[in-house]
Amino acid sequence: MKQSIVLVAALAGLMITSCRKIEMDGGTTTVVTPPTTPTGQTIILKGRISKDTTLTVGNTYVLSGIVYMVNNATMTVQPGVTVKGDYIGANVAALVITRGSKLIADGTAENPIVFTSNSPVPRSGDWGGIVILGKATVNSAFTGTGGGPGTLQVEGGIDNSFGDGIAGGGATPNDADNSGILRYVRIEYAGYAYQPDKEINSLTMAAVGSGTIIDYVQVTYAKDDAFEWFGGTVNCKHLIAYKTQDDDFDSDNGFSGKVQFGIVLRDSTIADISRSEAFESDNDPSGSLNAPQTRAVFSNMTVIGPRATLANSGNALYLAGAHIRRNSGISIFNSIFLGWPSGLLIDSRNGRVMELNIQDSTTRFKNNTIAGCGPVTGTDVTSYNFIASAANASKWTADSVKTFFGASYMSNTVLPTVADTKLIAPFNYTAPDFLPFGGSNGYQPILVGASFTDAKLAGMTAVKFRGACDAAGVDANWWRGWTRFVNQ
Repeated sequence: MKQSIVLVAALAGLMITSCRKIEMDGGTTTVVTPPTTPTGQTIILKGRISKDTTLTVGNTYVLSGIVYMVNNATMTVQPGVTVKGDYIGANVAALVITRGSKLIADGTAENPIVFTSNSPVPRSGDWGGIVILGKATVNSAFTGTGGGPGTLQVEGGIDNSFGDGIAGGGATPNDADNSGILRYVRIEYAGYAYQPDKEINSLTMAAVGSGTIIDYVQVTYAKDDAFEWFGGTVNCKHLIAYKTQDDDFDSDNGFSGKVQFGIVLRDSTIADISRSEAFESDNDPSGSLNAPQTRAVFSNMTVIGPRATLANSGNALYLAGAHIRRNSGISIFNSIFLGWPSGLLIDSRNGRVMELNIQDSTTRFKNNTIAGCGPVTGTDVTSYNFIASAANASKWTADSVKTFFGASYMSNTVLPTVADTKLIAPFNYTAPDFLPFGGSNGYQPILVGASFTDAKLAGMTAVKFRGACDAAGVDANWWRGWTRFVNQ
């Protein structure tokens, strides 16, 4: 059957220029079907690709099953190309960039690159997503094939007998590792639950090094997390998560990169049974003291939750704008949180490690604005919360957390309603506008309330405004043009 399909493709190639097949490891070949128009082909990618491969504009590419880039090969995707993930029964599609290989998807604002569903009626979870595996540091040790200290088996059922699902540099990590470029890229309708709490995310970055460029990436309708980092040192800018089901920014296993300028827009009806947040951060699943500790730094995020007003309850599975737990040491600066049941939630149920992280400033929450977060009644606008185990609740109370994060030197601001931030149209699902009103019409602590004096922010772009967007100028409209906001 395979021979006859390839034969059909070969016959089509006699009539159509540039029709070809791509050889892959294990004797697998792509299946090329005759194009529906004279200007391009539909090319099906499958198996393990071991040679440099270019996806050219004018053709349509379909991922069939899990496709692996292996053998240090590079997949180059030209600006304007659309890659579609197939979903046929259990044969969920995903693209995995293994250690040493690269994905160069360098689009432009005028011609973004799109990874989307192959379904004529796309839905969240139609395909798996993109998984990038690097050689940087992780704080775990996988004991199976390709593993050892300093390695991690990425969740989602993507690993195989070749060890193609292993990340991390082991005993000789390279924190400057380069896994390629994702720039002006949209990832749509991705995310697959292989098992509970073992999902493929829309964009998974595991042990990805700082030599990798992740900039101007939008994830829409993620079935699980939009962006998840497992260890690594990659720095990211201009990230957008639209109508995610679970978490928007999930950091684990020693991730220590810096992320600046990000937008989250949630749908009040869509949430996950595991509880949904914009930020979820752990040192690792057990909250261990393993090094390196998760110490990511986020700045200039606009994080819009499910509640446009205090009277809106939203899905009951929403939890908080930021849920920091299990010995995580992440820090958040110069950001805006709007319309969540709780703005910041510090979870210390696995012992007093989170208390210690706060006391020694490993975890910092500074120069942020929390608006319209709190009880539905609106009678309590204080939005810093703390969960403690019975053993340590008496030692570190919720009031202590509120005092710490509410201290004047932290320069955090709590506003009663989301309208008080004076953003133009943050809750408009189909035509959102994330900009603050400028001039005398704007809320000044957002327009000029950012600070970059903290040493954790070294190397980031110093701006005056809180949140992802300025009111005008070069930093105002970076999210327009290459993005897509649609109702499902």
